[in-house]
Amino acid sequence: MSERLGPVIFSRIEPYAGLKKALELGKNEVLETIKKSNLRGRGGAGFPTGLKWSLTAAVKAEKKYVICNADEGEPGTFKDRVLLTEYAKLVFEGMIIAGFAIGADAGFLYLRGEYRSFLPGIEKVLFEMQKEGALGSSIMGKKGFDFNIEIRLGEGAYVCGEESALIESLEGNRGEPRNRPPFPVNTGFEGHPTAVNNVETFANVPHILAKGPDFFKKIGTDKSAGSKLLSISGDCKKPGVYEVPYGISLKGVLKLVGAVNVKAVAVGGASGICVSKKDFGRKIAFEDLSTGGSVVVFDAKRNMMDAVENFLEFFKEEHCGQCTPCREGIPVLLEGVQLIRKGGCSKEYLEDLRSLAETMQCASKCGLGQSAPNAFISVVDGFQKDYKLSNKKKEEKEFNA
Repeated sequence: MSERLGPVIFSRIEPYAGLKKALELGKNEVLETIKKSNLRGRGGAGFPTGLKWSLTAAVKAEKKYVICNADEGEPGTFKDRVLLTEYAKLVFEGMIIAGFAIGADAGFLYLRGEYRSFLPGIEKVLFEMQKEGALGSSIMGKKGFDFNIEIRLGEGAYVCGEESALIESLEGNRGEPRNRPPFPVNTGFEGHPTAVNNVETFANVPHILAKGPDFFKKIGTDKSAGSKLLSISGDCKKPGVYEVPYGISLKGVLKLVGAVNVKAVAVGGASGICVSKKDFGRKIAFEDLSTGGSVVVFDAKRNMMDAVENFLEFFKEEHCGQCTPCREGIPVLLEGVQLIRKGGCSKEYLEDLRSLAETMQCASKCGLGQSAPNAFISVVDGFQKDYKLSNKKKEEKEFNA
């Protein structure tokens, strides 16, 4: 395996350098270091990691937990697969540091069911870390700091990527998003305060502790510190996982992977938006194009309505059915796209569909329903040449919802 190169996660670091520094600094200083770094969650939501850990640490409770969300279910995303197979020790080190900072003695890696084949390798890493004194009792000789990690397998439900649905699944229940508040930082796994972060988020933590928050903040932008792992696929010469500094333009990303004659880029996978050529100057950043990591390239021969239909078919199968805007809205949008492709959709009906999509974005219970219409709206607005509307003044078809 050739050495990967990148500004943070794929840069060199001594084993346990971050953990040793954390134990040297103490809990409060670790929390302050993560806050100063401006690290934000890499799973897509972008919540400040230091704030989440501080909120969890502030709750007085007998039990606290750390959960690593390794349910990588977003279409077009495979970066966490690389981290789990090549950098698992770094990820676990980040979890241990989190456990130390918030006062937890147990953690879970919630592993996507389709990644079951990774189990032997991951378990081997955990066994090695235990032998090296990084897991178990009195970690690295620190009396009173005990921490263990257990791996739990999901069953392939996309909605379990949402943290409260993930916790429900961990508890043995059907994976459905909870009503919030309360939030996991107060009432998480089995009612105990819980910090849930993405695989990539934890992989950044040892580097920040070992190299300092200023090292991290110098990379990226003022509002988006550090780097981002991108899973790049589609119509390009060099697909793969790349670590890029936040602030890189889409044009820069496309050059990196040898993409030519590009028509569109789906940033954020099925739940993201489809960006047209005129906007390739936009940047990968929380303040512009925020993404969990999926980047799919479409060249000029593609019809973007095909992509939207594919995405909506995926969401029709993966939503949990709990809330009405998502449960009823996705099938209506899908039927609308199929009608558009047949040339039977009027301008008025398209406006109704767009209004429905906007309602779903603000009224759905969790991120699945809120983001499922994103691709539809971006394609309807940005790729009018990919579809034709009916000349009928009024479309007779009515919503099923």
